[in-house]
Amino acid sequence: MLDNNNAQTTNNSGNFEMLLDAARDAYTVPSGAFDSYRIKRGLREMDGTGVMAGVTNIGSAHGYIVSEGEKTPVDGRLLYRGVDMTSLINGFVAEDRYGFEECIYLLLFGKLPKKDELENFKTLLSSRRHLPPRFTEDVLMSVPSKSIMNKMAIGVLSLYSYDENPDDTSLENMLRQCIDVIAKLPIIAAHSYAIYRSAYFGKSLNLHKAHDDIGTAQNFLRILRSSKQYTEEEAKLLDLCMVIQAEHGGGNNSTFSCRVLSSSGTDTYSAIGAAIGSLKGPLHGGANIKVQEMFDCIKPNIKDVNDDDEVKAYLLKILKGEACDGKGLIYGMGHAIYTKSDPRAVMLKKYAEKLAVDKGYGDDFKLLEAIERVTPDLFNSFKGTNKVMCANVDLYSGLVYRMLEIPTEMYTPLFAIARASGWCAHRIEEYQTAKKIIRPGYKFIASEQEYVPIDER
Repeated sequence: MLDNNNAQTTNNSGNFEMLLDAARDAYTVPSGAFDSYRIKRGLREMDGTGVMAGVTNIGSAHGYIVSEGEKTPVDGRLLYRGVDMTSLINGFVAEDRYGFEECIYLLLFGKLPKKDELENFKTLLSSRRHLPPRFTEDVLMSVPSKSIMNKMAIGVLSLYSYDENPDDTSLENMLRQCIDVIAKLPIIAAHSYAIYRSAYFGKSLNLHKAHDDIGTAQNFLRILRSSKQYTEEEAKLLDLCMVIQAEHGGGNNSTFSCRVLSSSGTDTYSAIGAAIGSLKGPLHGGANIKVQEMFDCIKPNIKDVNDDDEVKAYLLKILKGEACDGKGLIYGMGHAIYTKSDPRAVMLKKYAEKLAVDKGYGDDFKLLEAIERVTPDLFNSFKGTNKVMCANVDLYSGLVYRMLEIPTEMYTPLFAIARASGWCAHRIEEYQTAKKIIRPGYKFIASEQEYVPIDER
């Protein structure tokens, strides 16, 4: 015989199952409804291009040309305020210096800074990196989270409470808040991870403070690592990773989320918190983790990374759903915009190879190159298509993070740290220029029902 607690649990379980059945009925839409009402699912046109929702001066991802209704593949380009991201990276690498702070300045202020302007901006960022007194103890440590992204969102939202003027949406105030968020987010992320390791794995809790005389990438590695040690080569590669992930136009899911909230007139912290929540999704910022999981599945089954036929045979098993996660997807290949090439992947591949060899990941790097090389033809042969396909940034970013000894749990948080500069620029632009709340329409397709008194139902 069940005791009262067990009986109550059983009853509650039965009640929930009834509610679940009701929910299944309530949340269904006829399969043809989207097509019959010409709904553009995902706000995308039939040819895969995005529905135009606004204009921007901030960023542009370009991967094809549409002429007379036909898409012509071209080499990908990513522009930050009109400056080619590739030339930006090649420029500061040639001058052997860090570039992320310069990238932030470009996105926020629309121009490349002069030397004195850049130095003044770096000084400003350094002064804003330090978290408020007891912020880590009261906000981050009080309720540890298994999700670093969720904790980052909580941290950003909590900054509202430490702001004496949080709801002022003047340009001056929004700019101050944005610089504050950009500066503090790496510290919030690194501290959140240290607390996570301690709370869930019993590791020693090491909480390091930011240094004023080093940049974002150096500070992040220093705070993340219990030893506080890093090489310049490591820091500069991470800095490059941040630059390539800083911005990707106004239509990507997290940036659009930020713009939607900003259009309502809400505060900066709410808008950036929403963007973090969006980026967490596995269809958005979590893709590089899927690549790494796939790679760990492929690697033990490949004896010779230089044998394209061997690599191709195993990738075919993946496409058939016979290997890895069984979903038939080769992660890190293909992109919604880029066709012939993803400039972010090109840059990452170009500058990561040396470190890969130096750190003993040369064969891993070659295996990724083989996946990039053989997948397009294999995919088209298997699917019976003629799709132009390239490696996207996620194919190489996971290995880069692994080489930098960055834990998997921090892959997406690092993406957020970099993209915050783009989010902030788009927040300010949306509020300053669009002047209208974003409010798309939804077609109501349910049948009308008459109200029935409760005793007659």
